[in-house]
Amino acid sequence: MRVLRWCAALTLLCCLPGLALAAEIDGTRLPWIWAIPFVGILLSIAVMPLALPVFWHHHFGKVSAAWALAFFLPFAAVFGPALAGSSFVHALLAEYIPFIVLLTALYTVSGGIFIRGNLHGSPGLNTAILAIGTLLASLMGTTGASMLMIRPLIRANDNRVHKAHVVVFFIFLVSNAGGSLTPLGDPPLFLGFLKGVDFFWTASHIFPETLFLAGSLLGIFYLLDRWYYSKEGVLPVDPTPDTRGIGFDGARNFWLLAAVVALVLVSGFWKSAVVFNVLGTEVGLPGLLRDAGLVVVTLISLRLTPDSVHQDNQFSWGPMQEVAKLFAGIFLTIIPVIAMLKAGIHGPFGAIISAVTRPDGQPDPAMYFWATGVLSSFLDNAPTYLVFFNTAGGDPQVLMTTLAPTLAAISAGAVFMGANSYIGNAPNLMVKAVAEDRGVRMPGFFGYMAWSGAALIPLFIIMTFIWF
Repeated sequence: MRVLRWCAALTLLCCLPGLALAAEIDGTRLPWIWAIPFVGILLSIAVMPLALPVFWHHHFGKVSAAWALAFFLPFAAVFGPALAGSSFVHALLAEYIPFIVLLTALYTVSGGIFIRGNLHGSPGLNTAILAIGTLLASLMGTTGASMLMIRPLIRANDNRVHKAHVVVFFIFLVSNAGGSLTPLGDPPLFLGFLKGVDFFWTASHIFPETLFLAGSLLGIFYLLDRWYYSKEGVLPVDPTPDTRGIGFDGARNFWLLAAVVALVLVSGFWKSAVVFNVLGTEVGLPGLLRDAGLVVVTLISLRLTPDSVHQDNQFSWGPMQEVAKLFAGIFLTIIPVIAMLKAGIHGPFGAIISAVTRPDGQPDPAMYFWATGVLSSFLDNAPTYLVFFNTAGGDPQVLMTTLAPTLAAISAGAVFMGANSYIGNAPNLMVKAVAEDRGVRMPGFFGYMAWSGAALIPLFIIMTFIWF
C-alpha cells in the first residue's frame, strides 16, 4: 500500500502542468522562517530520543512526516505546486533514493556476515580489532563495519570488568573516523559523491589527517586498555570461552560487498550521454544502473544468507526503517536551506557565510572544519555536510580544485566530529544499544561527551594548526 501511495503521488506530480519547466528556488526571496522545519526535525532527532524515548520509538516516522509537511504544504501554497513538485522530485531522485539504496545494500550485506568463535580480549587483540574495523569502515560503511565488528569485540571482552572504554573507542574509530576515505564510508561523503565529488578525492586529500587521528586514537587506546588490563580482575567464569580461531558464516556476502564497491566505482568513472529528464531532474544512466544493481545485490544477499546467520547477528530492519523515515524528512526540509545558502551574503544566512569567510572573501578552512564539526556533533552529520557544502558554493569542480582545503575541512569536520556525541552519527547509538543489550554499562550522554572531550578535542585542535 505504501508503494502504491508513492506511485500515486508521483503520478499526480507528473500531471501538474509546467512542472518539468519549473525554475530553481531563488534563495534571496526566502526569509529565514523557511528553515524552521529543517531545524525542527534535526532538533527532534537530537532531543526526543533522550527526553521522550517511548514516544520517539513509536512515532519518529510521524514526527518526520509532520516536519516535512510543515515545509511542503505552505511552500506549495506560496510558490505554487509546480516549483514545489519539481523540488520534491529532485530531492527524491537525485539524493534520497541513491542515498537510501546504498545504505540498505551495505546494511544488508554486512548483516549477512557473522564472525563466530572467540578470542581473548587482551590490549593487543582489542587494538588489532579496532584497527581492522577502522580499515573496513571505508569499504563497507561505518554502519556495516560497526555491526560486523562490535559483537566479536564484546564477546572477546565479556570476562573483563572494565570494558565500556573499549566500546567508546570503537565508536570513535570504526563508527566515525574510519569512514573518511571513500563515499562508501560515511553518508556525508556519499552525498558529496552524488553532488559530483570524485570517488578517490577524499582519500587523496584527507589521508594524512585520517592517519594522524586513527593512529593517535589507537595509541591512546592501547595505553589505556593496558592500564585497565593490569589493574582489573576478570570474571570467575568466562561467558564465552576462548576458541583456537575464528570463522565466518555467510562468507559469500564478501563477494556481494565487492559488487557494491564495483557498482559505486563504475558509476563514478563511467560517463554516459544517456540522460533521462524526469520532471526537470536529470537522471544519468550510470547512476540508474548503479541503484538498480544495488537493489539486486540486496535481494541476492537476503536470498543466499541462511536464517541462522541473521539470527546470530540479531538482524532486523528497525534501524534502516528509522534512517529511511528520518532522512525522507531531512532531504525535503533542507530544500529551502540549500537555496538560502546558495544566495550567499545576499540571502538570509549571510551572517553564516561571513563567519566562515576571510576578510578577502575567501573561505576559511579552519572555520569550516569547526563549524561543520560542531554541528555534526549534535545534529546528523550528513545534512550538516550538505549545508556547508552549499555554503562554500556547491560547485564540486571548484571545491575539488581551487577550494580543495575548504572541501577537505568540511569532509573532515563532518566525519571526524560525528564521534563527539552519541547523536552525531547513526552508528553511535546503534553500537551503544548493542553493547548495553550485552550487559556493557555504557556512559550516559554527557559521560560519553567527557570521553570524547578528553580524547578527541585535543587531537582536533592539533589538526587545525597543522592542516586547516
